[in-house]
Amino acid sequence: MRSSRASWNGRRPLMPDTPAPATARLEQPSPNAPVSSGPPTALRSPIPAPPADTSDGDADVLVVGAGPAGLMLACELALGKVRTVLLERHPAPPGFCRGFNLNARSLELLDRRGLADRFLAEGPTVPTTAFAGAARLNLAAMRTEHPYVLGIAQTRVEELLAERAVELGVRILRGHRLTGLRQDDSGVRAEVDSPDGRMLLRSGWLAGCDGGRSTVRKLARIGFPGTPARRFTLLGDVVLADPQTIPFGVTAGANGTVFAIPRPGHVRLITDDPQPPENRDEPVTLPGFQNVLDRALGRHVEIAEAHWLTRFGDAARLAEQLRHGRVLLAGDAAHIHPPAGAIGVNAAIDDAMNLGWKLALVARGQAPESLLDTYHAERHAAGARLLRNTQAQMLVAAEDERLAPVRELLAELAQAEETAGYLAEEITGVGTRYPVHHSSGHPWEGRMVPDVPLERDSLLPLLARTGGGALLVDESTGTDSLREAAKPWADRVTVVSARPDGLPGACAVLVRPDGHAAWAGTPSAPHPTTAQQLRGALHDWFGPRQE
Repeated sequence: MRSSRASWNGRRPLMPDTPAPATARLEQPSPNAPVSSGPPTALRSPIPAPPADTSDGDADVLVVGAGPAGLMLACELALGKVRTVLLERHPAPPGFCRGFNLNARSLELLDRRGLADRFLAEGPTVPTTAFAGAARLNLAAMRTEHPYVLGIAQTRVEELLAERAVELGVRILRGHRLTGLRQDDSGVRAEVDSPDGRMLLRSGWLAGCDGGRSTVRKLARIGFPGTPARRFTLLGDVVLADPQTIPFGVTAGANGTVFAIPRPGHVRLITDDPQPPENRDEPVTLPGFQNVLDRALGRHVEIAEAHWLTRFGDAARLAEQLRHGRVLLAGDAAHIHPPAGAIGVNAAIDDAMNLGWKLALVARGQAPESLLDTYHAERHAAGARLLRNTQAQMLVAAEDERLAPVRELLAELAQAEETAGYLAEEITGVGTRYPVHHSSGHPWEGRMVPDVPLERDSLLPLLARTGGGALLVDESTGTDSLREAAKPWADRVTVVSARPDGLPGACAVLVRPDGHAAWAGTPSAPHPTTAQQLRGALHDWFGPRQE
């Protein structure tokens, strides 16, 4: 277990994610992430005249949207030796930042790609995080290698993922906006507006990672049911004429509260929007924000300069399908939720890690398309839990004195030894457990496998190095039949020996590329039965055997 880096001081709370559409950009974006100068010659195809040879296409997978979901997915696909092109409609990364944290679940996933230390070097960690009202989750009670939350700006998360994507050979095309798509049994054709004019790009698959207002989702006609926003909040990254006029943290004013978070060179102010305009997408103006701020405080606090002003709501929606033919959705394109728990970026990374290795196997022709149905099954269920958890937190945190006893009870449960770990793992996703097809009842099945010590290494470096699956075997239990059973999948699964006592209660564990246990064999089961179950699990998760 890594030791925690420096902690936040008591006056620097973590900011909830704010997937805000109604935005006024008041500063020029800073292009800090790798930016393509334009599409390669092979991709310059005007709409009226597609290339004559459409057998290979321009990419195996087109990913739309260069946020955390799109960048992480592109990294996963490139690691899986899949030709990947990433389209982003904005010409440069944003000059504003929506959120400021990565939680333990994201760090666990990044660890399985050898990337966690890059992110941990960027900011402080803290072993608690906001839960409901004044209650805080005790993250140290979780069963994880990372019992804390990392303070890191979303913009920096995207920069680091973009750097990794470029390292892996992903082509990032900024200033390219998807305007249409058509799909059939052989692939997808995407119409794109680029700096050089209209283009037609062809790919085997297309992944929509383009946010809550996803163009991909709309063009694919995927339903997005849920509840509309009923409560709206204003956020402003501003420079105050006198920084001492608002203390950091929550300030209760005459007509509302203001949450102040210090940022380098400015302060982030958050307050309720009591009278949002009829058009919720109407940009927030500096005079309007100033008026709402003064009204909430009951006094004037002069804003000298605004970097970014936005409005966000508490809508909760989940796409009906995360897969529609050859089109898939991830991140905010698949689900939007209230900002409680600062979970948005983390859920996006989770979606991408679940989808990436599966789509890579299918795109390479090593697994059937039905493997992608498990992406919908697993992450749609996770999305439903995400909406439930964030909505519950928002309801409990509402300024309603009738809920005060509930807040007090939750505050106790969030710290009590018997319940703190469960609550923290549920809210952060650390407790995620996916269904398994051939269950032996082992407690690791479906869960994230810890960093098991191996004969020459440990599990995490192995997953990071190969990007594939792993079969961990305990040699003391006699596993020759299991090694033999796994040979036809040697191009997708590495068989390695665990050190003594490395697999408690198991003779072997099949680990998916995202670190979850797909199957576990118990020493008490007959070896022929165990080998048969292993072959079934390998076929289900990694495709047919190699002849």
